[in-house]
Amino acid sequence: MKLSLKIPLCFFDLEATGINISRDRIIEIAVIKVMPNGETIHKTNLINPTIPIPAESTAIHGIKDADVKNKPTFKEVAKDYARFMEGCDLAGFNILKFDVPMLVEEFLRADVEFDYHRKKIIDSQRIFHLMEKRNLASAYRFYCQKEMTNAHSAEYDTQTTMEVLMSQIEKYDGHTVTDALENKIGVIRNDMESLSKLVSDDLVDLAGRMIKNQKGDIIFNFGKHKNKMVNQVFKEEPAYYDWMMNGDFPLDTKRKLTELKLKNLQK
Repeated sequence: MKLSLKIPLCFFDLEATGINISRDRIIEIAVIKVMPNGETIHKTNLINPTIPIPAESTAIHGIKDADVKNKPTFKEVAKDYARFMEGCDLAGFNILKFDVPMLVEEFLRADVEFDYHRKKIIDSQRIFHLMEKRNLASAYRFYCQKEMTNAHSAEYDTQTTMEVLMSQIEKYDGHTVTDALENKIGVIRNDMESLSKLVSDDLVDLAGRMIKNQKGDIIFNFGKHKNKMVNQVFKEEPAYYDWMMNGDFPLDTKRKLTELKLKNLQK
């Protein structure tokens, strides 16, 4: 179908060194400008972020430091992209939470004007979530072909959840599960150990403040030390442990943090 447009619409996507808007940097930008007459214009660049690309990020998008070493910085291409997207509305998937804030932050660092307030922003993820609900009732309808009749009764919700899991196993049994780069990470089986590894094996504490990276190392999953190994932080900034223990963190997180600190002292 042809989009009904009064002005051009720029679909865009970013890859970055991470998801921290203030600290991380763009390493790839791709824009497809759709003109009112249906014509499309493509513009893509790898970007030198001027900071190292963490291994955890490379595992997602496949871009390494060597790939961007001789590429332009965002500051060098900022004016070009601002002109390319001038007078256009914006569209993409999950751009409200990540891509637009990251892009605006990079333009601000480059001291290039990019007034997103004058642009309409269409996030197809929002439409997806509005139209295809991701709640228990929707899962029950999708997997069991049944409608919930007594939602938010604890016993009824529990029964429904049991039926959904049983239907999921029946539907996907033996299917390979892959990550964003199509790397195999497991297989759906009627086995609780296998299922647990797929959905929660990276968790260290229940709040997710600490997780395991792909190598199995325990890293922080928030704040200024995000993606750093917990043991490394203990060595470099011992006071960080005290800050967390005195902070507003769940008791489970504090207990796990103490366990890790004691293990580190025993090494």
